[in-house]
Amino acid sequence: MKTRVLVIDDDPAMTSLLKRGLSYESYRVTTAASGKEGLELARENPPDLVILDVMMPGIDGLEVCRRLRAADSSLPILTLTARDGTADQVLGLETGADDYVVKPFTFEVLLARIRALLRRTEHQGAEIFKFADLVLDTGTHTARRGGREIDLTTTEYDLLTQFMQNPRQVLSKEQLLNKVWGYDFEGNYNILEVYVRYLRSKLESGGEARLIHTVRGAGYLLREPREGEVMD
Repeated sequence: MKTRVLVIDDDPAMTSLLKRGLSYESYRVTTAASGKEGLELARENPPDLVILDVMMPGIDGLEVCRRLRAADSSLPILTLTARDGTADQVLGLETGADDYVVKPFTFEVLLARIRALLRRTEHQGAEIFKFADLVLDTGTHTARRGGREIDLTTTEYDLLTQFMQNPRQVLSKEQLLNKVWGYDFEGNYNILEVYVRYLRSKLESGGEARLIHTVRGAGYLLREPREGEVMD
Protein backbone atom coordinates (compact mmCIF):
# COMPACT_ATOMS: atom_id res chain seq x y z
CA MET A 1 0.00 0.00 0.00
CA LYS A 2 1.12 3.53 -0.68
CA THR A 3 2.34 5.60 2.24
CA ARG A 4 -0.34 8.08 3.31
CA VAL A 5 0.89 11.65 3.74
CA LEU A 6 -1.30 14.42 5.15
CA VAL A 7 -0.23 17.96 4.21
CA ILE A 8 -1.70 20.73 6.38
CA ASP A 9 -0.96 24.22 5.03
CA ASP A 10 -3.14 27.27 4.36
CA ASP A 11 -1.09 28.22 1.28
CA PRO A 12 -2.80 26.62 -1.76
CA ALA A 13 0.34 27.00 -3.88
CA MET A 14 2.34 25.03 -1.32
CA THR A 15 -0.23 22.26 -0.90
CA SER A 16 -0.56 21.96 -4.68
CA LEU A 17 3.21 21.75 -5.11
CA LEU A 18 3.62 19.13 -2.39
CA LYS A 19 0.68 17.04 -3.55
CA ARG A 20 1.97 17.00 -7.13
CA GLY A 21 5.56 16.24 -6.17
CA LEU A 22 4.81 13.60 -3.53
CA SER A 23 2.19 11.89 -5.70
CA TYR A 24 4.84 11.61 -8.42
CA GLU A 25 7.03 9.87 -5.82
CA SER A 26 4.21 7.34 -5.23
CA TYR A 27 2.88 8.74 -1.94
CA ARG A 28 -0.87 8.94 -1.39
CA VAL A 29 -1.39 12.60 -0.48
CA THR A 30 -4.31 14.29 1.27
CA THR A 31 -4.30 18.04 1.85
CA ALA A 32 -5.97 20.32 4.38
CA ALA A 33 -6.20 24.12 4.20
CA SER A 34 -6.50 24.71 7.96
CA GLY A 35 -5.54 23.22 11.29
CA LYS A 36 -9.15 22.33 12.02
CA GLU A 37 -9.57 20.49 8.73
CA GLY A 38 -6.24 18.74 9.19
CA LEU A 39 -7.19 17.41 12.61
CA GLU A 40 -10.52 16.15 11.26
CA LEU A 41 -8.83 14.36 8.35
CA ALA A 42 -6.21 12.82 10.63
CA ARG A 43 -8.95 11.52 12.91
CA GLU A 44 -11.05 10.11 10.05
CA ASN A 45 -8.19 8.50 8.13
CA PRO A 46 -4.96 8.30 10.17
CA PRO A 47 -1.92 9.14 8.00
CA ASP A 48 1.51 7.54 8.01
CA LEU A 49 3.19 10.96 8.13
CA VAL A 50 2.10 14.59 8.53
CA ILE A 51 3.67 17.65 6.91
CA LEU A 52 2.51 20.65 8.90
CA ASP A 53 2.87 24.39 8.35
CA VAL A 54 3.53 26.26 11.59
CA MET A 55 2.04 29.64 10.67
CA MET A 56 -1.68 29.21 10.04
CA PRO A 57 -4.70 31.27 11.14
CA GLY A 58 -7.15 29.77 13.60
CA ILE A 59 -5.64 26.62 15.08
CA ASP A 60 -1.97 27.16 14.31
CA GLY A 61 0.52 24.46 13.45
CA LEU A 62 1.98 24.24 16.94
CA GLU A 63 -1.41 23.49 18.47
CA VAL A 64 -2.18 21.00 15.70
CA CYS A 65 1.13 19.31 16.43
CA ARG A 66 0.32 19.07 20.15
CA ARG A 67 -3.05 17.47 19.45
CA LEU A 68 -1.68 15.04 16.86
CA ARG A 69 1.09 13.99 19.22
CA ALA A 70 -1.34 13.53 22.11
CA ALA A 71 -3.46 11.24 19.92
CA ASP A 72 -0.56 9.20 18.52
CA SER A 73 2.90 9.27 20.10
CA SER A 74 4.50 7.44 17.16
CA LEU A 75 3.10 9.50 14.25
CA PRO A 76 5.96 11.09 12.25
CA ILE A 77 5.43 14.87 12.10
CA LEU A 78 7.49 17.20 9.91
CA THR A 79 6.91 20.93 10.36
CA LEU A 80 7.40 23.67 7.77
CA THR A 81 8.36 27.06 9.09
CA ALA A 82 9.32 30.41 7.59
CA ARG A 83 11.06 31.25 10.84
CA ASP A 84 14.75 30.44 10.99
CA GLY A 85 15.45 31.48 14.57
CA THR A 86 16.72 28.90 17.01
CA ALA A 87 13.96 29.60 19.54
CA ASP A 88 11.24 29.00 16.93
CA GLN A 89 12.82 25.74 15.80
CA VAL A 90 13.07 24.48 19.38
CA LEU A 91 9.47 25.52 20.09
CA GLY A 92 8.27 23.38 17.20
CA LEU A 93 10.20 20.39 18.52
CA GLU A 94 8.89 20.92 22.02
CA THR A 95 5.30 20.67 20.78
CA GLY A 96 6.06 17.18 19.47
CA ALA A 97 7.46 17.53 15.94
CA ASP A 98 10.06 14.97 14.88
CA ASP A 99 11.81 17.25 12.42
CA TYR A 100 11.49 20.61 10.68
CA VAL A 101 12.29 22.25 7.34
CA VAL A 102 12.79 26.00 7.06
CA LYS A 103 11.13 27.78 4.13
CA PRO A 104 12.20 28.28 1.42
CA PHE A 105 13.39 24.74 0.79
CA THR A 106 14.01 22.52 -2.20
CA PHE A 107 11.72 19.58 -2.84
CA GLU A 108 14.74 17.26 -2.79
CA VAL A 109 15.58 18.31 0.77
CA LEU A 110 11.99 17.81 1.91
CA LEU A 111 11.86 14.41 0.25
CA ALA A 112 15.06 13.33 1.99
CA ARG A 113 13.63 14.35 5.37
CA ILE A 114 10.40 12.45 4.67
CA ARG A 115 12.26 9.30 3.69
CA ALA A 116 14.47 9.51 6.77
CA LEU A 117 11.44 9.85 9.05
CA LEU A 118 9.64 6.93 7.44
CA ARG A 119 12.70 4.68 7.65
CA ARG A 120 12.77 5.26 11.37
CA THR A 121 9.22 3.94 11.75
CA GLU A 122 9.93 0.63 10.02
CA HIS A 123 10.09 -2.29 12.45
CA GLN A 124 13.22 -4.39 12.15
CA GLY A 125 13.82 -7.79 13.71
CA ALA A 126 12.69 -7.86 17.33
CA GLU A 127 15.42 -7.51 19.96
CA ILE A 128 15.40 -6.75 23.68
CA PHE A 129 18.08 -4.51 25.19
CA LYS A 130 18.69 -4.29 28.93
CA PHE A 131 20.80 -1.78 30.83
CA ALA A 132 20.62 -1.27 34.60
CA ASP A 133 16.86 -1.24 35.33
CA LEU A 134 15.95 -0.08 31.79
CA VAL A 135 14.53 -2.46 29.16
CA LEU A 136 13.88 -1.62 25.49
CA ASP A 137 11.83 -3.96 23.28
CA THR A 138 12.44 -3.23 19.60
CA GLY A 139 9.62 -5.52 18.55
CA THR A 140 6.93 -3.48 20.29
CA HIS A 141 8.85 -0.17 20.40
CA THR A 142 8.26 0.01 24.16
CA ALA A 143 10.52 0.76 27.10
CA ARG A 144 10.24 -0.02 30.79
CA ARG A 145 12.17 1.19 33.77
CA GLY A 146 11.64 -1.06 36.74
CA GLY A 147 7.91 -1.78 36.64
CA ARG A 148 7.05 1.50 34.92
CA GLU A 149 6.20 1.60 31.21
CA ILE A 150 7.59 4.58 29.29
CA ASP A 151 5.64 6.02 26.37
CA LEU A 152 8.09 7.09 23.64
CA THR A 153 7.64 9.02 20.43
CA THR A 154 9.32 7.66 17.29
CA THR A 155 12.29 10.00 17.68
CA GLU A 156 12.70 9.33 21.40
CA TYR A 157 12.64 5.60 20.69
CA ASP A 158 15.27 5.91 17.95
CA LEU A 159 17.52 8.00 20.18
CA LEU A 160 17.19 5.59 23.10
CA THR A 161 17.96 2.69 20.77
CA GLN A 162 21.30 4.26 19.89
CA PHE A 163 22.22 4.54 23.56
CA MET A 164 21.05 1.00 24.36
CA GLN A 165 23.02 -0.43 21.44
CA ASN A 166 26.15 1.40 22.60
CA PRO A 167 26.19 1.34 26.42
CA ARG A 168 29.13 2.97 28.23
CA GLN A 169 30.36 4.48 24.96
CA VAL A 170 30.60 8.21 24.32
CA LEU A 171 28.42 9.05 21.31
CA SER A 172 29.20 12.35 19.65
CA LYS A 173 26.45 14.73 18.64
CA GLU A 174 27.40 14.20 15.01
CA GLN A 175 27.04 10.42 15.39
CA LEU A 176 23.62 10.70 16.99
CA LEU A 177 22.32 13.18 14.43
CA ASN A 178 23.47 10.94 11.60
CA LYS A 179 22.09 7.74 13.13
CA VAL A 180 18.73 9.12 14.28
CA TRP A 181 17.92 11.84 11.76
CA GLY A 182 19.99 10.51 8.89
CA TYR A 183 21.37 13.71 7.44
CA ASP A 184 23.77 16.57 8.09
CA PHE A 185 22.46 19.36 10.34
CA GLU A 186 25.54 21.49 9.62
CA GLY A 187 26.33 21.95 13.29
CA ASN A 188 22.76 22.73 14.40
CA TYR A 189 22.48 20.57 17.51
CA ASN A 190 19.23 22.08 18.83
CA ILE A 191 17.06 19.15 17.80
CA LEU A 192 19.36 16.63 19.51
CA GLU A 193 19.60 18.62 22.74
CA VAL A 194 15.81 18.97 22.87
CA TYR A 195 15.29 15.23 22.46
CA VAL A 196 17.95 14.27 24.98
CA ARG A 197 16.08 16.49 27.43
CA TYR A 198 12.77 14.79 26.53
CA LEU A 199 14.28 11.35 26.95
CA ARG A 200 15.87 12.14 30.30
CA SER A 201 12.60 13.56 31.56
CA LYS A 202 10.72 10.38 30.70
CA LEU A 203 13.39 8.03 32.01
CA GLU A 204 13.59 9.93 35.30
CA SER A 205 9.91 10.82 35.81
CA GLY A 206 9.57 8.20 38.55
CA GLY A 207 12.44 9.69 40.52
CA GLU A 208 15.02 7.32 39.07
CA ALA A 209 18.71 8.14 38.77
CA ARG A 210 20.11 9.58 35.54
CA LEU A 211 21.41 7.13 32.94
CA ILE A 212 22.12 9.44 29.98
CA HIS A 213 25.00 11.75 30.86
CA THR A 214 26.59 14.69 29.09
CA VAL A 215 30.29 14.43 28.34
CA ARG A 216 31.40 18.02 27.96
CA GLY A 217 32.83 18.74 24.54
CA ALA A 218 32.37 15.13 23.41
CA GLY A 219 28.71 14.09 23.39
CA TYR A 220 26.52 11.80 25.50
CA LEU A 221 27.03 8.55 27.39
CA LEU A 222 24.72 5.84 28.74
CA ARG A 223 26.16 4.55 32.00
CA GLU A 224 25.14 3.41 35.46
CA PRO A 225 24.56 6.12 38.05
CA ARG A 226 27.24 6.62 40.69
CA GLU A 227 26.50 6.96 44.39
CA GLY A 228 25.90 10.55 45.41
CA GLU A 229 26.13 11.79 41.83
CA VAL A 230 24.48 15.12 40.98
CA MET A 231 22.58 15.22 37.70
CA ASP A 232 24.28 17.23 34.96
